[in-house]
Amino acid sequence: MSTLKSLFKQTFIYGLATVLPRMLSVLLVRLHTDKSVLKTVADYGDVSLIFSYFVLFNVIIAYGMETAFFRFYNKEEDKPKVIGTSAVSLVLSSFSFFVLALIFQNQIANFTDIKAEYINLVIWILLLDALVIIPFAWLRANAKPMKYAVIKILNVLINVGLNLFFLLWLKDIATQSDLFASIYKPDFEIQYIFIANLVASGVTLLLMLPFYFKIKYTFNTKLWKQMMRYAFPVLIAGVAFSVNETFDRILLDKLLPESIAKTEIGMYSACYKLALFMTLFATAYRLGIEPFFFSHAKTKNPQKNYATILEYFVIFGSVILLIVIVFADFLKVIFIGDEAYWEAMWIVPIVLLASFCLGIYHNLSVWYKITDRTKFGAYISVFGALLTVALNFWLIPIMSYKGSAIATLAAYTCMMLASYYFGRKYYPIPYNIKKIGLYLFVSILFSALSFYKYRGNYFIGIGAIIVFLGLVFQLEKKELKRIFIKN
Repeated sequence: MSTLKSLFKQTFIYGLATVLPRMLSVLLVRLHTDKSVLKTVADYGDVSLIFSYFVLFNVIIAYGMETAFFRFYNKEEDKPKVIGTSAVSLVLSSFSFFVLALIFQNQIANFTDIKAEYINLVIWILLLDALVIIPFAWLRANAKPMKYAVIKILNVLINVGLNLFFLLWLKDIATQSDLFASIYKPDFEIQYIFIANLVASGVTLLLMLPFYFKIKYTFNTKLWKQMMRYAFPVLIAGVAFSVNETFDRILLDKLLPESIAKTEIGMYSACYKLALFMTLFATAYRLGIEPFFFSHAKTKNPQKNYATILEYFVIFGSVILLIVIVFADFLKVIFIGDEAYWEAMWIVPIVLLASFCLGIYHNLSVWYKITDRTKFGAYISVFGALLTVALNFWLIPIMSYKGSAIATLAAYTCMMLASYYFGRKYYPIPYNIKKIGLYLFVSILFSALSFYKYRGNYFIGIGAIIVFLGLVFQLEKKELKRIFIKN
């Protein structure tokens, strides 16, 4: 099997592990935006705000150790030493965070303006999720995508199932059963959402516990310091990315009048979810290529494969961009049933394109990961985060959530261009810029015309998709035959 075939196979399985759970989680968007569950758009804004802080703390607890594990697992001959050092480090740091967070949960609640009972649940979830980081990384590093996929899918099935139970069925059951009547609490919907998440995370940890019973608990201080030097820039980059992804909700809460802030956050967050299709594709691709980047760094002419990988990422991403934008109004009815949220549909093409640029950036980031220049990833990410914050402060008072969407697109576009610029200097890769640029230009042009000029005209929209696919076929048919057909 060719190198690229192997990559596509792993990407498909990791994609299944990512896409299917996230697609199931889309049910939660429909559920949570149902006015019979969360009574108002502002209530959904509350949930979205909590998850914004959740993402930030999740990155801090992981502190780049997953990426460092991949790098040193492929680099070091003594792999049990890498596994033991990584696992011990994360276990100790996770429990330390857990204890401190519980002690200061009231202060955290005051700082974030989130109820302490929500904070308590989030702290437990963060601990459980942190303890499975290295076990999941080990599965990926050892090419065990099926086990990875099954556990990830089960996690979301439990989460979705408990959400449905707590938010839809428990109230009716409680009226017929004294046992369930004692469990059911009115106006407890937000807590139920996080309890479901907590149970799912707990089951996932139980399934991954065998990893902790079979590893050698060796902690090599010298190796750990090397891993931390590698991981620290990744941590900075991760914090910066979390700022780019979710900090706009926090700023919307702080910068908009209190009377409308949560409602604006709710509409923005719900419509932002339609960018999920691009996010899923980019995430699946990243999960497949990150181990590939490291394991093939020492092969003959890896740059050629890296260039091909980006080209096909742009092709698939362009198709997804076009399809989602053409059918955006159809998708909103499926995934966001309450019309109260549809006012924010204007942002959908913007955030889709932003997610696309982020995916391209992740592909381009191979140069600083392979050359151990992860500090550049931190520099670029911090630059993007600062740009995001600055533009949000400027645009939110003028344009509300529209300004947040534009800020996100601007930040990811600049990060993408900066990574390409520095990559040419430190690790030149022969990207076919003319072809990639053509695909991007045509897909963005067709998308903009379809949504902002001919929105709802499916004859023109579907025609644009067909024309783009025809262009791809004409330019790529020889390469596709080379990859997928054995000589």
